Amino acid sequence: MNERIPYSIKELLVIDSDGKKIGILNKSEALRQAREQELDLVIISKNAKIPVAKIIDYGKFRYERKKREQENKKKSKIIEQKEIRISANIGLNDLDVKIKSARGFIEKGNNVKISLAFKGRQIVSKEIGFEKMNQFIEKLNDIAQIDKKPQLNGRFYDAYLSPIKKNK
Repeated sequence: MNERIPYSIKELLVIDSDGKKIGILNKSEALRQAREQELDLVIISKNAKIPVAKIIDYGKFRYERKKREQENKKKSKIIEQKEIRISANIGLNDLDVKIKSARGFIEKGNNVKISLAFKGRQIVSKEIGFEKMNQFIEKLNDIAQIDKKPQLNGRFYDAYLSPIKKNK
C-alpha cells in the first residue's frame, strides 16, 4: 500500500476507484494520482506479469473485506465428530440406548465414530464384536451412511458414520 510498495515494482496496471482501467503507470505517477484523489494505492495482484494496483480507500476496503469474511464464516457449518463406545458383551437394552444417542447425533448433522472395545480375553472372539458392530450399524441404516466400514485397530473395532446427504 502506498509507500510500502516494494522497490522492485517499477510499473503498475492501475485501476481507479470506479473500476475503470487507467493504464500502465510508473509507481510514482500512480502514487501521485492516488494522493490527488485523497485515496490509497493498494496492490491487488503482485504475481501478475505487470502488478495490478487499485486506487481505493484502504480503510473502507479492509472493513468490507472483514464483513465478507464474517458473512462467509456464518454460512459455513461446523461438523463435529461424536464417539460412541460399546463393548462386545453389551446388553440389548444398553445397545438400544447407545443407538438412540447415535441417532440423535446424526440427526443433528454430526458424524459418529463407533468404537467397540475388547477387554481382556474378549479379543479372542472377534466375530462377536463384529456382529455387535454390524447390528449397531444396521439400526442406523435409514439415516446414516457408512464412511468407513468396521475395521480392527489394536483392541478396538472402529466404524465411521455420517448423515445421508439429501438432494434439494
